Amino acid sequence: MSEPVKRTASLSTAAFATLLLIALLMGANHVAARVAFNHGVDVATAVVFRSSITALVVGGLLVVQGVPMRLSAKHRRALPAIGVLIAVQSLCLYSSVARLPVALALLAFNTYPLWTALWARLVYGHRPERRVLLAMPVMLVGLALALDVFGAASGLGAAGQWSRIGAGVAFALAAAATFGLALVFTQHEAGDLDGRLRTATTMGQVALLALVGVAVQGGFHLPDASAGWWGLAGLTLLYGTGFTIMFTVLPRLGVVGNSAIMNVEPIFALVLAWAVLGQSIAPSQVAGGLVVVATVMWLGLRRR
Repeated sequence: MSEPVKRTASLSTAAFATLLLIALLMGANHVAARVAFNHGVDVATAVVFRSSITALVVGGLLVVQGVPMRLSAKHRRALPAIGVLIAVQSLCLYSSVARLPVALALLAFNTYPLWTALWARLVYGHRPERRVLLAMPVMLVGLALALDVFGAASGLGAAGQWSRIGAGVAFALAAAATFGLALVFTQHEAGDLDGRLRTATTMGQVALLALVGVAVQGGFHLPDASAGWWGLAGLTLLYGTGFTIMFTVLPRLGVVGNSAIMNVEPIFALVLAWAVLGQSIAPSQVAGGLVVVATVMWLGLRRR
């Protein structure tokens, strides 16, 4: 997990392009994951590979960049809980990607700002900001269009559409809810911890917890075709590269951590899934997806 953005000036062209590149890498990571899933890889195996390599890469950055690795008692209490939440989020999101068109899985997951506001209210008593309340119905209408909840675009009707997408949507929303809680908990309990150290620690925990899942299911489910190996290697490389750029290039460009611009990830995923997987969605679903992405970006860009 990365640090919130600290913006003191408008983004440079280089910073904007780098943020778009990270969004592209993250969107491509999910498309590669779907390729792997289509060729014998299971969710737990994919999460172990992705998270362990990312933990090693970011851990290497800690050493190279000389980041202090001291943890306070508060951090030692908080990080295990954050690790569990991110592990659940990772498993749920990949489970959704395995069942839905990739872009739709990411769009449903992109409702996490609403969950963040809800958890902040329930856990810490924070009143949601007015802009979140304004964005909520707009985002939900966009998501309803994107998911074709009444089955108009698919011609299946509501019952038929939900029998096809219900499990995938449930996993995506569970991932969004869990991620929202992780963000709130991180902000309050570990927000002062260096993002590189937090990410390395969290990814290591995620890898270990996913490894437990692998053990429970009787071992790794590895690809049964060369395309699956390319997908498994791709999701690992793309995810690790995205984090590496986030913690090496972005700080030099005056941007620390995440950015609302990176929420265009589902758009990249939509194009890549069409090109690589042959996945396509109806124009009305694309329109709904654009509403969701625009709303999430508006929320992020309006944040102070």
